[in-house]
Amino acid sequence: MTSPRKENGIPSDQWWKNAVVYQIYPRSFADSNADGIGDLAGITARLDYLAELGVDVLWLSPVYPSPQADHGYDISDYRDIDPLFGSLEELDKLLREVHQRDMRLIMDLVVNHTSDEHPWFIESRSGATSSRRDWYWWRPPRYGMQPGAPGAEPTNWASIFSGSAWQLDHDSAEYYLHLFAPKQPDLNWENADVRQAVYGMMRWWLDRGVDGFRMDVINFISKDPSLPDGHHLPHQPYADGSEHYVCGPHMHDFLQEMHKNVFADRPGKYLKVGEMPGVTVDEARLFTDPARAEVDMVFQFEHVQLDQGANKWDYIGLDLRDLKASFGRWQAGLAEVGWNSLYWNNHDQPRVVSRYGDDQEYRVTSAKMLATVLHLHRGTPYIFQGEELGMTNAPFATVDEFRDIESLNQYAAVTGAGLTETALTGTALTETALTGTALATPDEALAALRLMSRDNARTPMQWNAGPWAGFSTARPWIEVNPNYLEINAKAALADPDSVFHHYRRLIELRHTEPVVVHGSFQMLLPHDERIYAFLRRLGDVELLVLGNFSPAEAPVDLPDAAEWAGSELLIGAPPKSDSCEPLVLQPWEGRAYRRERASASGHSSVQESAVSGS
Repeated sequence: MTSPRKENGIPSDQWWKNAVVYQIYPRSFADSNADGIGDLAGITARLDYLAELGVDVLWLSPVYPSPQADHGYDISDYRDIDPLFGSLEELDKLLREVHQRDMRLIMDLVVNHTSDEHPWFIESRSGATSSRRDWYWWRPPRYGMQPGAPGAEPTNWASIFSGSAWQLDHDSAEYYLHLFAPKQPDLNWENADVRQAVYGMMRWWLDRGVDGFRMDVINFISKDPSLPDGHHLPHQPYADGSEHYVCGPHMHDFLQEMHKNVFADRPGKYLKVGEMPGVTVDEARLFTDPARAEVDMVFQFEHVQLDQGANKWDYIGLDLRDLKASFGRWQAGLAEVGWNSLYWNNHDQPRVVSRYGDDQEYRVTSAKMLATVLHLHRGTPYIFQGEELGMTNAPFATVDEFRDIESLNQYAAVTGAGLTETALTGTALTETALTGTALATPDEALAALRLMSRDNARTPMQWNAGPWAGFSTARPWIEVNPNYLEINAKAALADPDSVFHHYRRLIELRHTEPVVVHGSFQMLLPHDERIYAFLRRLGDVELLVLGNFSPAEAPVDLPDAAEWAGSELLIGAPPKSDSCEPLVLQPWEGRAYRRERASASGHSSVQESAVSGS
């Protein structure tokens, strides 16, 4: 057997190690037909912008037919395009245009659940004798209890979108499982026919030219078939059942079977990304070990939960030392086997410059610093649309301005308040959410939503200072952030010192500097409360990456700081401080230095004194 062809030191079947991925949330990216909703033609019209940025892969959030209860993550037909976004012909055109620009495109694969309007579920729901009844998780009420009675649900599991994870079907007097919204019933992957139907659909998309998949909550597909009760949550009516559905008993079997049925005998080079909430470093090593043929990388959530207390709405702020410990643990854990995905933002997270940076006086500086720190870790970076502009959280004035089902359910559950027709339009709310016990005032609930709601990521892309930020010529489905007059792509492209051009330089550095892709990683200054510092090393080349996560000047306390200060500055502005310290970072500043060390000299003093990231 011949060795795989190498490209820039990377096996050709691992091309994604040298890539940068750009996520597009189609509903909010670009509207071509003036209906206020982004679409495929709008994406195609903006491809030159993405090519100028330099990204290698586009990831599309779902564009399949859907009732839009969870904005497309409730799919009613896996082999078509929702008319909201266009047609299969327009998807084919987008693929051709992407490939002509030497980029790739991956689709969102949502197969833990379908929509309750998918033909599979409609048939499953038709009766207990349906041939597809066990394509989903159906269970009778608890023994001795009447269907619909309080506590009669088959298990005590809580839905991730609040309320019970079980929905009663009155016709059959049985319940079906939905880990998310009631309109998102979970598929039963224990059924081999379900798995083969999914694999056939995946092959159909690959035949069409798609370059891989980002797999939504893929580590939820294997559940303990006995569906035991979970641990009760304090002051909550339902329990945490995640131990019974996160990385379940057949998880590795299912992914290996998927690879064998979909990818193994197919010519081409594909990307498989597994979104895996709750996955551990040790589990991720197994999932991403190339020898096991499961996925190429995982999305883990540890670093985006560090500023949360009891739940995502309980904001406690970020301790930088925790962030360094988390990233360091993942860098060390996947150093020899597996691969990291690197992200701050996606469609489920608030804007990072508002979350971990400063979105006011130091918005540009902190956005650049956050990008520098993230992109120069070992792994594949992901950019969420608008991140490269330094887009911020939106100043939502009332609950009526939110559209996200998770946010609306949360508001209703903790306030006990009814919602207006505007907020309810197109949204499926659980009964529990609407009748929940009040735990917060409306103002308190709204403040939590402003910080952490997924809608912060979903406001329209800010293209220019024209009406509706150039996203559409009609009122968008969700309001544009009013700061679009200042923060927009047209202004960023014209400014050589913009956040956009900083991202472009970071992407170019990944493509041209081998130490960024291949270098070892070592966390420095793990106990410093303001400075994020790490070292990358490949052969004689060393890269020192620094970020100041504070609004004040901060010295970098390294033993050979003076030597680093005199080395090549790859990323960042020349130092302006009058301090006598050799390395002092300005508020929210990020830098990257490069130097070469003679092999005979051994390790540098920085390495000898550094503390491991593990």
